[in-house]
Amino acid sequence: MTMPQPTVDYIWKNGKLVKWDDARVHVLTHALHYGSGVFEGIRCYETPAGPAVFRLPEHMQRLKESAKMLYMDFEYSVDELCQIVIDTIKANNITECYIRPLVFRGYGSMGVDPLPAPVEFIVAVWPWGSYLGEDALTKGVEVGISSWRQRSYNASPPAIKACGNYLNSSFARMEANRHGYNEAIILNEVGQIAEGTGENLFIIKNETLMTPCVSDGVLVGITRDSVMDIARDFGYEAIECSLVRSDIYTADEFFMTGTAAELVPVCKCDSIEIGEGVAGPITLKLQKAYFDAVHGKNEAYKHWLTYV
Repeated sequence: MTMPQPTVDYIWKNGKLVKWDDARVHVLTHALHYGSGVFEGIRCYETPAGPAVFRLPEHMQRLKESAKMLYMDFEYSVDELCQIVIDTIKANNITECYIRPLVFRGYGSMGVDPLPAPVEFIVAVWPWGSYLGEDALTKGVEVGISSWRQRSYNASPPAIKACGNYLNSSFARMEANRHGYNEAIILNEVGQIAEGTGENLFIIKNETLMTPCVSDGVLVGITRDSVMDIARDFGYEAIECSLVRSDIYTADEFFMTGTAAELVPVCKCDSIEIGEGVAGPITLKLQKAYFDAVHGKNEAYKHWLTYV
């Protein structure tokens, strides 16, 4: 879904806040040519106690781990990174937003080897609604199995939230859009379910939640982890296991999770209805609990919130 990009006042760039329109890079920036960057997607929500960022330390820890795997010297601690995010939100006087930290190789040298290029760091925040549209949250979406396959662990590891990895997701998403689907489901090279183009996947069968194993080629999603915890608190079994496409077709319910997408029901896959062809009751129950958690309405999950 194409959405206009709203602007705010400031972006944090290389140690200071700069005006939105002044946050520029050189056209020979290494990341622009070779995808040599890592990033996070985070959300800040309004709560009764004020704006709060959902699972901010976990996101920043994952950002540091991604940078480490790409040999990027990244001097900030998790606490310092969290404070930069809070400062950027405050500077823009915004109460709900999407947050994009990005560590990338800047201008300094060209060629495939990224190491001579300097490491740069930005944090941007802006208002952003539901990634797949507001109706998707209640009515669900239609998805299709992509002809494109997931990246191998020995090619471009899915565990790294790297900019270049998402070219593969773009191929799958464009194909899905051309076929009239809202989103694509990507399989790995041996035909097991991996993930969406920017989401983790869950099926529900006989009141058990199942999500693909990390070893099957998925990003270790923070929303994925949160939903599994919430499901177990409700008494549901939530397991990681290898899944194939027929498991989707025969599921009682199917949904996707991610910071941008949040928790979205899937009603059809490859034009086959999932369950009753509408958002399932367990999915909606978990979705409500998730939104209660991010909006600070459940004391049990307030440890997930960093207040602005």
